[in-house]
Amino acid sequence: MKFLAITLITHRPDPVTGIQKSTHDRFREVLDHAVLAEELGFDGFGVGERHERPFISSSPTVVLSHIAALTRRIRLFTAVTTLSLLDPVRAYEDYATLDHLSDGRLDLIIGKGNGSAQRELFHVTPEDQWDRNAESYEVFRKLWRQDKVTAATRFRPPLTDAEVWPRPYQQPVRVWHGSATSKESVDLAARYGDPLFSANVTNPIEPYAELIRHYRERWEHYGHDPADIAVGAGTAGLFVARTSQEALEVYRPIFESTLAFQRQFGLPVVFETVEDFVERGSALIGSPRQVIEKVHRYHEQFGHSVLHLHADGAGLTGTQHRSSLELFQSEVASVLRHELPDPPFAWEPVRARPRG
Repeated sequence: MKFLAITLITHRPDPVTGIQKSTHDRFREVLDHAVLAEELGFDGFGVGERHERPFISSSPTVVLSHIAALTRRIRLFTAVTTLSLLDPVRAYEDYATLDHLSDGRLDLIIGKGNGSAQRELFHVTPEDQWDRNAESYEVFRKLWRQDKVTAATRFRPPLTDAEVWPRPYQQPVRVWHGSATSKESVDLAARYGDPLFSANVTNPIEPYAELIRHYRERWEHYGHDPADIAVGAGTAGLFVARTSQEALEVYRPIFESTLAFQRQFGLPVVFETVEDFVERGSALIGSPRQVIEKVHRYHEQFGHSVLHLHADGAGLTGTQHRSSLELFQSEVASVLRHELPDPPFAWEPVRARPRG
């Protein structure tokens, strides 16, 4: 199994102290977390893309390019690239450039994105968002693979023998499809034989497991070999401590603050207590043995080979956050790497063109 640390670059007051970092300091924190993730042995670091409050992750290519300059080994992920909002030509140019700057360490996770504010900002409607996502991906995919592209598009000017530069470093880049609640993204991934990344954050396991089962069914429907399936899954929180009692004691005020935030803004509340959150949600909060057992329980339903964790402390002190990540790597990841399979493809660049 491979492990990613990801951030959506949420920018709001600390759930425990109430202190909010400046925008500048928040970005510096993200860079520090990426360097720490590589130092601790994580396999990837992901940066989200959001165009609405409380996020400041509107330019993931810029952030990932800076991270590429600070790191050498760790793979760089988008989490997710909101292709339903973007011109696929411009997205291709940005990511092909990042692919070169990172020496082919780029993986993309794409998705339609969510949130009404960012849809309004880009004049995308609930009715056309899925068509936009599919069209943008199909054009993006062609641009990455073909030197000249012709495409009769609906949501941007059509392309006729278009040449777009630079040509990429990896041939092709690996693209995962982010999936939260709908079958459209699952079907698009299966159609093209691409890996799937389940959000697995808001709800208990059942709806995510159902979508992954649907993905596997559609994968075979489109004629792909089941042995080539790769599934990733997210988590709703992380705090690993020596005992479950310590983990719950430290995490309780973080959960209660988040619960108050959800109620204040009328957001749906799924878990009423931290105990329920830990028991039925995807959060990995507990002792190393408890966390290992929980990942195994989810693996029985998902068959996933990649797991993402929160790169941000989100209410933990710096010391608590680093201690949790260190304990996860030394006593959780080290076990799961041996007990659960890796994805069925090389983690290194797929194939690089000669530089010139």
